[in-house]
Amino acid sequence: MAMARRPINPSRRTSETGVAPFASSLRSRSRSHPYLPTALIIVVLELMNFSAEWKVMTLVVSHKSSAFPVSMSCTLESGSDFSCTVEVQRAIPILKMAYGDSMHRVLHVGPDTCAVVSRLLKEKDTEAWGVEPYDIEDADRKCKSLVHRGIVRVADIKFPLPYRAKSFSHVIVSDALDYLSPKYLNRTLPELARVSADGVVIFTGYPHHQKVKLVDKVKHGRSAKLRSSIWWIRYFVQMSLEENEGVIKKFEQAAVKRSYNSNCQIFHLNSYR
Repeated sequence: MAMARRPINPSRRTSETGVAPFASSLRSRSRSHPYLPTALIIVVLELMNFSAEWKVMTLVVSHKSSAFPVSMSCTLESGSDFSCTVEVQRAIPILKMAYGDSMHRVLHVGPDTCAVVSRLLKEKDTEAWGVEPYDIEDADRKCKSLVHRGIVRVADIKFPLPYRAKSFSHVIVSDALDYLSPKYLNRTLPELARVSADGVVIFTGYPHHQKVKLVDKVKHGRSAKLRSSIWWIRYFVQMSLEENEGVIKKFEQAAVKRSYNSNCQIFHLNSYR
């Protein structure tokens, strides 16, 4: 009489073949659900995209106002904090190469303006002032000294700036316009153009940036609105502000020469005539 065969333990069988039980289970399930592995891969990739461990992402800059030629890519640490005000300090040598000696009386508008002003003052034949849109109670001694000397002012940029028309050769703004609603943006941008004689340079975040070091929402009253280059270009046309094509080209050339890659959108505008 033949003896009944003892059922084989699935885990034992897989261990003998060198295949992990979990992998075998997935393989058997994949036969009944052919789309499951694809779905799992997509989920994993999406998680990796937003993980802080996903170190590098590529940004393709495709509009003419950028610091780069069309289709030139740059890399940034997506898991690290950054601000466009910090980017201004990195870009100062490139800006000086693009604008030349005409950039000699500069007003910076934005948070941490003391740092930008201090950096600009180190440039040869350059005078600099700043407008800090937010509270500076925690500012260091050097910054408070700039405020005491009248070089840096604390002012709400939703209202007219405390300067006469064409007081500065150029105005640089960073990490400030992103927090303004269209209502106040319509007031502030013309003011920046009014007090500049030779141009306005705007540093603003990319909409793709999920983690940006920006000033506390409590100080702004609202979250940042990171707008696309298409939105900005249309807005400039609406406000009768023209982009400076000559400077854009020079800035792109200088950026390539100095291997400068920007983490922010940069726009170069002519002042009102």
